[in-house]
Amino acid sequence: MRKLKNEELNRKTVADFKEATKTPLILILDNIRSLNNIGSVFRSADAFLVEKIYLCGITAVPPHRDIHKTALGATDNVAWEYVENTLVVIKKLQEEGASVWAIEQTENATLLNSFKPKPKTKHAFVLGNEVRGVSQEVVSACGQALEIPQYGTKHSLNISVATGIIVWDYFTKI
Repeated sequence: MRKLKNEELNRKTVADFKEATKTPLILILDNIRSLNNIGSVFRSADAFLVEKIYLCGITAVPPHRDIHKTALGATDNVAWEYVENTLVVIKKLQEEGASVWAIEQTENATLLNSFKPKPKTKHAFVLGNEVRGVSQEVVSACGQALEIPQYGTKHSLNISVATGIIVWDYFTKI
């Protein structure tokens, strides 16, 4: 077995990426403080052709060298928009028919392994602050939550890890 060289991977160009059919998924970053986490989310979004990322609240926006360090150029490919108030984005997406979910541990959360995306429906996932998670106000506005089952002693995952898990899960189910 031989490791492939980058030029053998047949990756899309930026122009090809922008023209490609996107995965009907939107990520909403609610008050993310780590620029490295933001960059990692962009990179995962690029890998699975995520439609768009909304950056909300204190979440920093590109260009920034610390975002670029982990995004590795994905900020040039993935569509993104800054909107100060997360609730404004949620309401807009719900009015457009999107199914909006908080990625959070809540009463009556749907476990990710049981989640079945609605066919022919755009989905949006809200990921919250590294310490406080998704705010109660945002969870209430979503009205539904997805929980990544965890079986160890810790009660949370890093946002970049959680993003990779939920995006991959969604991508394989649509």
